Amino acid sequence: MPDNNPPPTSSSTSSSASYDNSSSTAAQLAQNSIFERFARTGFVMSGIVHLIIGYIAIRIALGGAGTADQSGAMSELAGKPGGVVALWVGVVAFVVMALWRLAEAALGSSSKPDADSKKSEAIERVKAFALAVVYFAFAVSAFGFTRGSGESSSGQSAGITARMMHTTAGTIALIAGGLVIIAIGGYHVYKGVSQNFLEDLEGTTSDLVRRLGTVGYIAKGLAIAAVGLLVILAVSRSEPGKAAGLDGAFKTVGAQPYGVVLLILSGLGIITYGVYSFAMARYSKM
Repeated sequence: MPDNNPPPTSSSTSSSASYDNSSSTAAQLAQNSIFERFARTGFVMSGIVHLIIGYIAIRIALGGAGTADQSGAMSELAGKPGGVVALWVGVVAFVVMALWRLAEAALGSSSKPDADSKKSEAIERVKAFALAVVYFAFAVSAFGFTRGSGESSSGQSAGITARMMHTTAGTIALIAGGLVIIAIGGYHVYKGVSQNFLEDLEGTTSDLVRRLGTVGYIAKGLAIAAVGLLVILAVSRSEPGKAAGLDGAFKTVGAQPYGVVLLILSGLGIITYGVYSFAMARYSKM
């Protein structure tokens, strides 16, 4: 029988070899035991931050005070015994997690995609880069609170929005950014409803993990989408103070009819995502 398959060209061979080298580098980086442990610790620290954010949101619903966002959570943690030490661990873990995501963005995943998954691979690289930016931001914020110089995320968001609203280009960028944030929130909701998050995990997962992921992703997605909506409303009403990030989104929810119930449910949803983050620390593919 004649061989109908054409021999590989030099360019395809070179491309394949290049991919193999890149994927091998990514795999070696992810599988380094020390690197992997710190990266997984990043999931744990993220879980702790989400637990505190959810707790603050519930506290606000019950008449208490606080800032229900990343900076508020880190401020609360810094004020607890041993909190500064935990934040230092978080700085290292978040940086390592960001580096891992950067490696994925630059080199791709350690599993070689087939011809039909090139588009998916490109999307995954963009997602990995976006997550690297998020984790670097977490690391910078945590570092600030270890030194006692942490700043409010909601105040920074409102300040940046106010400055950008002074120009037409800035206003357009804010609206586009708000739409992107809403899309990211929608993606989280979709991921929770479809349970696509299970593709990020390895091994056999329990029904509890599936339920935590489903509720957690939906709750976080709705919160993220609310942040994007507030940005657009702030621009349309020329009220930059409304673009107060996650804390502003929670407090806006609390101001609605049945706001106390809605805010408590939102807080419980974020807490659920925090608990799911601990499962990611154990089961996430590295």
